[in-house]
Amino acid sequence: MKKDSNACLLDFIAEAGLLKNVKRSGWWVVGIKNPESVAEHCFRCAVLGYVLAMMENAEPQAVTLMCLFNDIHEARINDAHKMASSYLNYDEAEEKAFRDQIKALPKQMRGQLGQRRTDYTKQETKESIIARDADILECLLQAKEYYEQGYPQAKLFFQKAPKFLKTKSAVSLWKSAKRWKSSDWWQRIAEFKR
Repeated sequence: MKKDSNACLLDFIAEAGLLKNVKRSGWWVVGIKNPESVAEHCFRCAVLGYVLAMMENAEPQAVTLMCLFNDIHEARINDAHKMASSYLNYDEAEEKAFRDQIKALPKQMRGQLGQRRTDYTKQETKESIIARDADILECLLQAKEYYEQGYPQAKLFFQKAPKFLKTKSAVSLWKSAKRWKSSDWWQRIAEFKR
């Protein structure tokens, strides 16, 4: 029996919801037992992508879509930290999972998401480079927050990841973030008044 188009959309949305339960496994290596979920990472990555796109005078919708859907395949194949790529062809698995996920979507959605995925993978457009920077920068900010919460090994991410940032805006934000204290924003808001 063939599903109606709404059922296919609901299936896709439900599958995306699984990302709320998929943990970012790379943090386990540095001792974080309950790291953020892939959904949490994707959300902030999309916010960062929007900010960077505006700073770089790029198309924010394209960047935000790439950031938002970049890890959706992890609903099917889970998150694997960098060591896993030494043993598995994760790029091939990601691509297969993603293509299977979108194949029942309406043609226009499938085309747009597929094109954004291709752009991101090829890293040839300004928007794809910004989206990748947003992904890296989100990981760096998360590492900074974990470091400030008492996980000293999270600082190891500060050594290699910044070298992969390509846009001036991402580099600038990271330079500022190194001096920034991640809890300052809410402490300013929550100041006690007489």
